[in-house]
Amino acid sequence: MSSASAAGDLFVCDIFDASPKGDLASMEHPIFSLSTKPDTRVLSYEHNGAEITVTPSVRGRATIHDKDILIYCVSQLMAAVNAGRAISRQLTLTAHDLLVATNRDTSGDAYMRLKEAFERLAGTRITTNIETGGIETTRGFGLIEAWEIVRKSRGGRMLSVSVTLSDWLFRAVEARSVLTLSREYFRLRKPLERRIYELVRKHCGRQREWKIGVGLLHKKAGSAAPVRVFRAAMRKMIQEGNLPDYEMTEEADDMIRFARRGVIEEGPDLPPLSTEVLVEARRRAPGADVYALEAEWRAWWATSGRAPLKSPGKAFLGWVSKRVS
Repeated sequence: MSSASAAGDLFVCDIFDASPKGDLASMEHPIFSLSTKPDTRVLSYEHNGAEITVTPSVRGRATIHDKDILIYCVSQLMAAVNAGRAISRQLTLTAHDLLVATNRDTSGDAYMRLKEAFERLAGTRITTNIETGGIETTRGFGLIEAWEIVRKSRGGRMLSVSVTLSDWLFRAVEARSVLTLSREYFRLRKPLERRIYELVRKHCGRQREWKIGVGLLHKKAGSAAPVRVFRAAMRKMIQEGNLPDYEMTEEADDMIRFARRGVIEEGPDLPPLSTEVLVEARRRAPGADVYALEAEWRAWWATSGRAPLKSPGKAFLGWVSKRVS
């Protein structure tokens, strides 16, 4: 069965507690503005053969906080894929659910800010040759192709919104070119903290650490501040220690080191789980992201002492059943 639904079908975002997911391309490259004021500069970026030009509308370039909408959409689509459901790049979502899932308030002002975010996402145009789903294309597109408020309540608040994602982003979902994000990501209020977390999550992954020079980190972050100001911001982030899952330290030669928190270096690791086990896990936890469940289970197993397991698959399924109940 194809994962994509028929053309014109709407995918309904109705999966409760879907694990946050970010697409790899926008985690790697500085597409979103880190400014809290309208950013109307045209951004040109090149790194290791990837070329990107981001052209804002008169309302400014889409911000890293606007990206919450895309994270929510990708999270819903990936949860559906993992549950064996058909998906479409045309989605309908409940504005209230989006606000709650991304740790925003649900006041009248919040709905107005959400509308402005949709406008910036649709107005920001990207020209790039970076791959999504193993296909390299040089083309221009918006972060979202279209959006509309389907209904409004009497008080003027949007109740339901339809969104059409770009082919570029939807292809990333179909190819599973995504990574699970910490739910604490939405609690990061500073744009630079969010951007640094994205980069570390992308580059560190399951490795114990990742090191990068301040100059290159400044470029990859897309910061408009001078390098000396950016360096001071990194030192403040080190002091505050707000980055989810990772610890930051400053090292010699103007390097920053990121290390995963809670990694236990001693003892055996677990083998990959079979496809059959993951299929059964989906059956036991319908609508859940089994890959996120697997990561959570592995972390629980490691921090609880790495007890030897004769059958990791059976142990995982038993844990899933308890988790669901």
